[in-house]
Amino acid sequence: MKWIVSLALMLGAFSVQGQGYPAKPVRLIVPFPAASATDQVARLVGQQLQESLGQPFIVENKAGAQGAIAAAEVAKAAPDGYTLMVTTNTPHAANLSLFKKLQYDPVKDFAPITRFGTTAFMLMVRADFPAKNLKEFLNHTRSNPGKLSAGYGSAGSQVALAMLKQLGKLDVVEVPYKGIPQTITDTMGGSLHFIFVDLANALAQQKGGKLRGHAVTSGKRTSLAPDLPAIAEELPGYEIIAWFGLVAPAKTPEAVVQRLNDVLMKALARNDVKEKFATIGADVAPMNPAEFGKFIQAEVAHWAKLVKLAGIQPE
Repeated sequence: MKWIVSLALMLGAFSVQGQGYPAKPVRLIVPFPAASATDQVARLVGQQLQESLGQPFIVENKAGAQGAIAAAEVAKAAPDGYTLMVTTNTPHAANLSLFKKLQYDPVKDFAPITRFGTTAFMLMVRADFPAKNLKEFLNHTRSNPGKLSAGYGSAGSQVALAMLKQLGKLDVVEVPYKGIPQTITDTMGGSLHFIFVDLANALAQQKGGKLRGHAVTSGKRTSLAPDLPAIAEELPGYEIIAWFGLVAPAKTPEAVVQRLNDVLMKALARNDVKEKFATIGADVAPMNPAEFGKFIQAEVAHWAKLVKLAGIQPE
């Protein structure tokens, strides 16, 4: 009988903790620079959480090491719901295969909360690049072995580039960056010849006119950029999809995780929120904590295969 009373008290405490959360501002750690796709998603999600829960959700950008620096910090934070991480397939899946040693475990050290959605990348060049479409781009690059350079600023863009080189039989110089925004700047300035840009930034750059898109990394054409072919149309088997989600340190109270998920699931079901995601190049594809946890485990294995297929050696 005593254990039933104790269980009831524990459940009651969790319920109260969830109802009273948050009682102060919450940190949203972003593992990539300001203006990156992840940053834009974090600010959109943070606004929804702030409006629903009545406390500031403050975005903090901590870029570096493909998101590993931010992930390690969040993994060690107090599991009280006041330090959260807007994450992607890079720190929570690909990094296990990209680095020989990590200061965190993407599965054991985190409590999954909600997956928000998915996105693809766009292969982009400067407006004055000689090739005018994907087929011409591949032919031009093959005709100039070792003369073209490309930058990457995330695991998704790194694997996208490596797979393009391998499947397209291209000889290209790879240049690593802390984030995709810097690769955009250097491509416009002429330091790089082409890049893979998340759709959030790519769509804006297309409108600006200084960069031009040749293709997308999704397996098929996307409604977000309907005029562009999928790279798979020229290189069968090519596909890179990225995703965004929210996680907390492991052992964060279930009531807090559930409260955050409930708010986000309601927000992600709204048409106006879906439209906002579309404007930053993402499709809403929500998952609850249990689904997201299983998905992350599957993604670790999936990105291990992609990294191996791309021929990338861990650092």
